[in-house]
Amino acid sequence: MSLGLLKSKEIDTTYRSNFQYALRRLTANHYNLVGGIILLVFVLCALLAPVIAPYDPSQIDLKAVLKGPSGAHLLGTDKLGRDILSRILHGSSVSLIVGVGAVGFSFAVGCTLGMIAGFVKGAIGNSIMRFMDALWSFPSLILALSIATVIGPGIKNIIIAVGITFTPGFARIMYAQVLVTQEEVYVRAARALGASDFRLLLAHIFPNCLPPLIVYSSLMAAQAIIAEAGLSFLGIGVIPPRAAWGSMLREGYPYLRMAPWAAVFPGAMIFLLVLALNFIGDGLRDALDVKMTQKI
Repeated sequence: MSLGLLKSKEIDTTYRSNFQYALRRLTANHYNLVGGIILLVFVLCALLAPVIAPYDPSQIDLKAVLKGPSGAHLLGTDKLGRDILSRILHGSSVSLIVGVGAVGFSFAVGCTLGMIAGFVKGAIGNSIMRFMDALWSFPSLILALSIATVIGPGIKNIIIAVGITFTPGFARIMYAQVLVTQEEVYVRAARALGASDFRLLLAHIFPNCLPPLIVYSSLMAAQAIIAEAGLSFLGIGVIPPRAAWGSMLREGYPYLRMAPWAAVFPGAMIFLLVLALNFIGDGLRDALDVKMTQKI
């Protein structure tokens, strides 16, 4: 058997061993399991909302305005008599779509720009990163608010606004990872063997930059949900009458003393979903940390 084949098998065995060790660490983290279960429940609620919601989320019943939790309305009703449970179930899809969409947008754009800046360097790389630094200097909520005000409300526009806000973070992480990774021995060996720049980036550099980006993505998904709730609370997020947790908070907080359920339950859902994503992010960080997953 050739030396190259033996070396390939050894690398594959080491990779699988590290992956299995990381997976065991991921499943052994109790907080991570709790976060995963909570997130799974929210995903199922979003997918099954049209089936399990007891009422139409936009159905107005002026005879049931601000009714407390009861058998007819498990979580009570809002100022227009709409069922809060039904609106929470339907609003979960909005939060998840914005969280995934905004992170996907910023991941794609930020990683592409950071990779180009780190690999090309020079005037092009400096120009890209200085522009990212300029965006980074703005407070995230203020920047998202400004962009959303210009392009208008709606789920797609909120995804774009929040995605642009998070792009510099992904670009900076990718830029730093590329600068380090391209100096590794395996990248230099691939370049010496005649690999093109495109192949170097996609086959050797990008896969080895993913672990910190995956962790960052899970944490930014939580921030995207908070940003969407904040924009909807300010009235420039999701267009009514579509249910969104942030707009439910805005409609319920004036009645916090006489009907606390109108604001408390949507706020609790935001808290639980963000907490779950933070638990998952912490678990991924521990599992994907090279120093912790390498075996001696």
